[in-house]
Amino acid sequence: MGILVPEPPPGALPRVLCVDDDPHVLEGLARYLRRRVDLVLAVGGPAALEIIERDRSFAVVMSDLRMPGADGIAVLGRVRKVAPDTVRLLLTGHADLRAAIAAVNEGQIFRFLQKPASPEVVLAAIAAAVEQYELRTAERVLLERTLQGSIKALVDVLALANPAAFGRASRAKRMVSDLASLIGLRDRWQFEIAAMLSQIGCITLPPSTVDRLYHGHDLDPGERELVARLPQVAVRLLAEIPRLEGVREILQHQNDRFEGMLRSGSPDTTDALGQRHGEDIPLGSRLLKAVLDFDELLTQGHNAAAALGRLRARHGVYDPDVLSDLVSVCGVQPTLDLVELRLADVKVGMTFADDVIDGHGTLLVARGQDVTAGLVDRIENYWDSIVVSKLVHVHCLPTLPAAPPSPETVVPRLA
Repeated sequence: MGILVPEPPPGALPRVLCVDDDPHVLEGLARYLRRRVDLVLAVGGPAALEIIERDRSFAVVMSDLRMPGADGIAVLGRVRKVAPDTVRLLLTGHADLRAAIAAVNEGQIFRFLQKPASPEVVLAAIAAAVEQYELRTAERVLLERTLQGSIKALVDVLALANPAAFGRASRAKRMVSDLASLIGLRDRWQFEIAAMLSQIGCITLPPSTVDRLYHGHDLDPGERELVARLPQVAVRLLAEIPRLEGVREILQHQNDRFEGMLRSGSPDTTDALGQRHGEDIPLGSRLLKAVLDFDELLTQGHNAAAALGRLRARHGVYDPDVLSDLVSVCGVQPTLDLVELRLADVKVGMTFADDVIDGHGTLLVARGQDVTAGLVDRIENYWDSIVVSKLVHVHCLPTLPAAPPSPETVVPRLA
């Protein structure tokens, strides 16, 4: 009987990890898999676990079931946790059939093969697993692109409709990113997206309310109620976008007090209004609450030290650890050049140091907003000559003089 799976084209070999405690079995697999996949062999479960911790790029992991130290279920369970896209195959003997069926039924294993398995059967199973891996990764890439496109569309709408809110969101995102780096968070993208979308609800506010809110002026009761509902508005706007469950949870609880208002004698961490307290509040919500209130005080004219002092004076509102981290972040801000130039001359990568206001008092660009390609297009195509000739202050990275190449780094010319 011939081989069922054709050889893939050069450079397109899927990565496959085979695990068995018998080196002779691995040698046999290698003889007919080596030319068809990018093959890695692991003798025993512990060796496989070490490989998986270092390298999570495998399309398929195929493991024997009965192995000392760490059996196949342990190995494939770890693969499922650290590399969920990787497809998992299990090799079993006849006596292990019940355990193999249980593993499949629990949803942990794509397919199991009974020993001894012929080369044709193994190759067909690996081909099916690779196809499954490609389907999974293609779906994930599609979801990521959909997610990125949806977020970009929302952020672009916010930038056009409400420059003040967009500027605050940009500053919040930058500071949340700094805090995430300081804390050492791995999945920081959810925190950064939550910061960028934290002000999306402002597009529902009347312009007069936005102006008073941005400058820290007193709001009437009706306006305060509108502002209090902004997190819920943001959550509703994001409800149909996939993979934003964590972001929506951060926004849902961004205004929850750290100490809360627990009922006497109750150990609950959620009150009657659904607000959480203490460490039950998502970390992203605690970061966002401190960052946004800190930015509001800066906008009102307080310097960083005074703003941090006011936050500390609001007992029970913020996570004390987050405030300590905020102090650390404020003390290690990168040094940027402050440059004065015409609005028409700003470049992508710069950041506005001050608000940009036109001759009618309308806010065009908020302090802290990054210069993007879309903003440059608006300046060139939609704003009149008086506005684009206006002098503005921007931050940019320092321009360092070019150093002459050292003798050992000079590349000789070919004759």
